Amino acid sequence: MAKLRMKKIELIAMLTDSKKIIELLQRRGVVEISKNDDEELENTNVTAVVGEFDKFRNTAVQALEIIDSYFPEKVGLADMFSGKTEVEKHEFGKEAMQMEKVMSAANEIIKNQRIITESNASISQLEIKCDMLERWTPLDVPLNFKGTASTSAYIGTLPYQITAEELEQQLPDNCSVEVVSGSKEQTNLFILCSKDSYEEAGDKLRKLAFATVSEPESKTPNELIASYKEEAEKLEKKIEDAKSSIEKLTENRKQLRFVIDYLQMRKEKYDALSGLGFTESTFVLTGYIPEKYAESLKKEIEAKYTAAITFTDPTDEDDVPVLLENSKFSAPVEGITKMYAMPGKGDVDPTPVMSFFYYLFFGMMLSDAGYGILMIIGTTIALKKFKLETSMKKTLTMFRNCGISTVFWGALFGSWFGDIAQVVARNFFDKEIGSLALWFEPLTDPVKLLLVSFGLGILHLFLGVAVAFKMTWDSGKKLDAIFDALPIYLIVLGVAPLGAGMFIQVPDVLSKTGIYMLITGVIILVLTAGRTSKSIFGKFFGGLYALYNTATGYFGDILSYSRLLALGLATGSIASVINLIGTMPENKVFKLILLIIVFVVGHIANLAINLLGAYVHTDRLQFVELFSKFYTGGGREFAPLTVNTKYIKFKEENSND
Repeated sequence: MAKLRMKKIELIAMLTDSKKIIELLQRRGVVEISKNDDEELENTNVTAVVGEFDKFRNTAVQALEIIDSYFPEKVGLADMFSGKTEVEKHEFGKEAMQMEKVMSAANEIIKNQRIITESNASISQLEIKCDMLERWTPLDVPLNFKGTASTSAYIGTLPYQITAEELEQQLPDNCSVEVVSGSKEQTNLFILCSKDSYEEAGDKLRKLAFATVSEPESKTPNELIASYKEEAEKLEKKIEDAKSSIEKLTENRKQLRFVIDYLQMRKEKYDALSGLGFTESTFVLTGYIPEKYAESLKKEIEAKYTAAITFTDPTDEDDVPVLLENSKFSAPVEGITKMYAMPGKGDVDPTPVMSFFYYLFFGMMLSDAGYGILMIIGTTIALKKFKLETSMKKTLTMFRNCGISTVFWGALFGSWFGDIAQVVARNFFDKEIGSLALWFEPLTDPVKLLLVSFGLGILHLFLGVAVAFKMTWDSGKKLDAIFDALPIYLIVLGVAPLGAGMFIQVPDVLSKTGIYMLITGVIILVLTAGRTSKSIFGKFFGGLYALYNTATGYFGDILSYSRLLALGLATGSIASVINLIGTMPENKVFKLILLIIVFVVGHIANLAINLLGAYVHTDRLQFVELFSKFYTGGGREFAPLTVNTKYIKFKEENSND
């Protein structure tokens, strides 16, 4: 219904024009290139070139991330929605000439970042050393002190607490022990012995698990700490200098973004070249193109280059990509279809089928006219003021349409930021105003809303069955289409008045008509559902099984639409509670102040929460209830060679739209 018809394209042109033609196709973005599988044609190996592009691009990306982390760019709301920067083709060429300079700046940025990283690591090591030396600061000799002409020294630790007297008792008589510092876990010691007792003292210390401190420099602990701190200060200065250098290089931020996109385009261009087939003087390109773009592209290429282009229809065996194109009303919800799956070969595009009900259900779940107005205002301003990318534009348009539906349902239900009008009139003007509902208030008549939800759900399901009917009918299986759809319509419509009779008074004529429709539908279903079976028993039990599946499946599906009631009530009831909280004080001045604060904060929170809920549950109703009736999915999205950039775009890139 809304899948663009695809054509297979075969382009033969001079080898000397290959890069220029690929660049043109990349800017147009309407051709998906297939890998050459003709053994008589040669392929080109671009692995080395693509690898170089990846290497340079990664360097530019790393440099941009560095300057963004140290000196983030101030981005306003307008910048967030402004989209990619548009450039003319001649400007693009000028910027490309500066790539060598920009890459030099990128390498300098990375070099300075490396200095910062290494310096920080060194500072951390120095801090650890200083922390370890703190316990030795009372010692006024170097940690590698070995003794004098007549004495020898041991400097180290025991892994437990011990006094100098206790240790001296275990060592030779001519040994002196000084406890430098200690704790329950260890004791730091300075031991001085005569030359004669050195070996004996060492043997006994080893048995006590004594660990000698190792330090190559002949400095006292205090001198070492001072030197380490001085070294750390030098490293801090080095870090500041490196940051200053990076700050100066932030002037290359814009150019780095350009280089990133430029290299991405070059990489994709050479990837495309690897898919071509080559002879000595020509190249051959094959792929897919939407039929609507075929002739205009052919005229453009053949006018500029020596080339021959032919278009053919894909066969059933071809893996044809899918590109969706819908009306302004349906196009905004194409993203919902893509979230589920692209249409398969035998599928129709479900986007136009579900779009009306998508907006309808979303508004019914949110169901507050005030919230809907906020959605319309916010999305309209963004759509008018900012240059948005196509995907963002579609998303905002979808929420704008959902906002319109929300205003519609909110007005029907009389919910304008809950019951704020009644609350203000009652608390500040001592007046009672009635309901603002154009139809009814769900909080006072939830049964009616439940029945409306079930009724809309039945229509939604019937739409899916109708699409399945048309698909089967168009395939030539007209009896199958009738026998698959008619019993379902009869059974569901027959049960509907009987089910409604559990809640409200239903006219006898509707109940009796419903019984007759139900019986007729059951008979047709039982007699026809097993028609593919060859045996009588197979046909009969196949019909009974189909009846069971229909009864349980559609009953469960219809009950799922009660979420329309649940979310609609939740939005309104929470909004009313927010308004009630804001009017709790007796003093009218305090009441007004509190109401304003609670109104703003509470309704923003309520809108955010229920906006998410409406979005999720509306998606579910499409995916589970509607799509299961006719949609298989499994298609492959059209992936043309295009300017797949992050920061820039050509002003001419949409010239074919």
